[in-house]
Amino acid sequence: MEQNQKKIRFWAIMILCNILFIWGNSLLPGSVSGAVSKFVSYVVFDVILGRPGGGGGGHGLLRKVAHFTEFACLGAFLTRFLFLLKKPRLLALAGAFLVACCDETIQRFVPDRGPSFKDVLIDTSGAVIGMTLLLVGYAYVKRRKKQAMEEKNQ
Repeated sequence: MEQNQKKIRFWAIMILCNILFIWGNSLLPGSVSGAVSKFVSYVVFDVILGRPGGGGGGHGLLRKVAHFTEFACLGAFLTRFLFLLKKPRLLALAGAFLVACCDETIQRFVPDRGPSFKDVLIDTSGAVIGMTLLLVGYAYVKRRKKQAMEEKNQ
């Protein structure tokens, strides 16, 4: 029982850190957020991919991919957490949607930022993919363990 409580605490902390990261980035004024995006775009396109100037206009797409990824993590974390609590996994989707709505609401009050329902949909889609990847991965591991047990018993 104690081991399960440790896992529950661990995933609760991971969820909290993920949400704080998401909302912390939303609290950045548009000028700061844009500068961060341009820097990351430069690193990805110019440094890593070796395409000087290739990331000049790509920071908008990079921002959407970053949102999608943050919420994919959140979806996976929430799904794992709810699995440990023996709660319906569909609550993970509702939780991620709620976090996305709060995220966009925060941006309404930050200089040079604004809410977008399209971003809520991108964020929620990321959560769905995170949930799906976790569940598919779990099913794969479970199947491999079953196969290993069957081979061992033969």
